[in-house]
Amino acid sequence: MNNLKLKRGLWVVVADGEKALFLENRGDTQYPDLQVMQEMEQENPATREQGSDRPGRYSDGPSVHRSAVEDTDWHRLGKERFADEIAERLYKLAHRGAFKEMVLIAPPQVLGDMRRKLHKEVAEKITLEIPKTLTNHTIVDIENLLQAA
Repeated sequence: MNNLKLKRGLWVVVADGEKALFLENRGDTQYPDLQVMQEMEQENPATREQGSDRPGRYSDGPSVHRSAVEDTDWHRLGKERFADEIAERLYKLAHRGAFKEMVLIAPPQVLGDMRRKLHKEVAEKITLEIPKTLTNHTIVDIENLLQAA
């Protein structure tokens, strides 16, 4: 995590399963000034608020037994879908040349989901990944964390 240069123009993407901030450093290495370029949000209620009342059942054939089907984790699927949306947005921005280098900050699970979905053109521009949840932190907190990195 050492040797991060907060150059002017560096992009910082801070994401979790429901929110993503696209930031650009308009300052320099010594005095970073992260500005919000774009914000993405997704409503993703807990699975208990999205799923059905009871797990589905299926027949085991000619017997009277019926087996339960495991309930779908709608909340987890929502997070994966959101990682897809972020990856797609980053690809469009990278293809347009919107950024040259990027730092990606997300919780470990989301980081893993995004890493699998990122286009090669985006992945090549990532200079640092930080496995943390920072979406509810202030821009100043994020700047301080990056300076300490």
